[in-house]
Amino acid sequence: MNFTITDHLWFMNIALEQAELAYRAQEVPVGALLVSPTGDILSRQFNLKESNFNPVAHAEILALTEGAKKLQNWRLTDCYLYVTLEPCPMCLTALVQARVKACIFGAYDQKGGALSLGYLLHQDKRLNHQFSVVGGVMHFECSRILSQFFRERRTSYRQK
Repeated sequence: MNFTITDHLWFMNIALEQAELAYRAQEVPVGALLVSPTGDILSRQFNLKESNFNPVAHAEILALTEGAKKLQNWRLTDCYLYVTLEPCPMCLTALVQARVKACIFGAYDQKGGALSLGYLLHQDKRLNHQFSVVGGVMHFECSRILSQFFRERRTSYRQK
C-alpha cells in the first residue's frame, strides 16, 4: 500500500492523541504509532521516561517494542513509524535496527533531533538498512503541544 498525504495526516492525528495522553501524564508530549504495510495500527505509545524512570522509554522505542511483540518479529520491514517529534539519535538508530520502511514525523527538534543535528543514520550506506523520512507533517500542531508543555514547566519553576 502506498500511503498518501491524507493517510499521513490521519496517522499523525492519532500520534497527536498519544502526545496529549503524555501531556496529561506530565510526560514530554510525544506520541508515536507503528503502522503495518496494510494500514493497520500495530501500536500506539507515548513517552514514559518520567513515569517508568527509564531514560530509553521514548515513544518511538515503546512503539517499536510493542509492534515487534505483536508481530512476533523484531524485523518491522515495510512498517511505518509516525511520531510527533523528530527522532533523537537513539530512536533513529532503533528505527535502522528495526528495519522500518519509513519514519514520518511532525515537529523538527533543532536541539535534539538526529536529522537537525546532522545524524543522517537512515541514509548511511555503511549500515545494514536505509529508509525514507518525511518531516514537518502537521508541524504546527505537533510543536504547539510541546511549546505549551515546556512553557508551563518554566512558569512553575519560577513560582517556586
